[in-house]
Amino acid sequence: MSIGGLTKHFGGLIAVEDLGLDLFPGEILALIGPNGAGKTTTFNLIAGVFRPTAGSIALGGARIEGLPVHRIAAMGLMRTFQHNMPFAGMSLTDNILVGCHTHCRGSLFDILLGRRGFRDQEAAARHRAAELVSFVGLQDCLDRDVATLSFGEGRLLELARALAGEPRVILLDEPAAGLTQPEMARLGAAIRDIAARGIAVLLIEHDMHFLLPLAQRIIVMNFGRKIAEGAPDEIVRDPDVIEAYLGEAVGGVAMRPSDA
Repeated sequence: MSIGGLTKHFGGLIAVEDLGLDLFPGEILALIGPNGAGKTTTFNLIAGVFRPTAGSIALGGARIEGLPVHRIAAMGLMRTFQHNMPFAGMSLTDNILVGCHTHCRGSLFDILLGRRGFRDQEAAARHRAAELVSFVGLQDCLDRDVATLSFGEGRLLELARALAGEPRVILLDEPAAGLTQPEMARLGAAIRDIAARGIAVLLIEHDMHFLLPLAQRIIVMNFGRKIAEGAPDEIVRDPDVIEAYLGEAVGGVAMRPSDA
């Protein structure tokens, strides 16, 4: 994914100004900054919720800015949100099947008449859902109602549902929010496994203890603009980033062994 000159104004308010970034297959890229820095607006622009004032967003070489959300999703961009949003009263499998809709083909009559082509698609989707349940480590919860899942299990369900759409890029909005340390470790491992499949991951996250060992590259925003970009060990030592966002407390955060 490639973004150039991305800008969004709301009347006289500049939410995002001249943002550029490149996100590569299999990369974990983090977007950080203080509240109001423009991070969530950036996600909304990429996902098609907002139309940019200026700039370009390309996915797989195709321009997507201004396209409706469902078109962008079908082109390979999926998103999770700060809060789990399962479909209540449905099993884990059925929740994940919802994420397969972007790749299902067939008319209403195919569905109502149970034609073979549609039945084959449904069988393949159920097989895919079972694979994804195992991939995120929820195989013991396969037929449970989602209302019985813990918060951390619900976050893994959100990942599995996003993966059901066969994305090229996944946007994760504060995935570690509200999780315990063991749940964070489990989530971090799942995100690394997603990237290992060649899927690009762009995430917003405030918990530096979770983020710094996970992200391969970090972009820092403040007042709608990018103020820094680099590897985690570079970012935590950047004076502008420390002043704008991290403060001095980040000095005690452990880095990956390779970054030491």
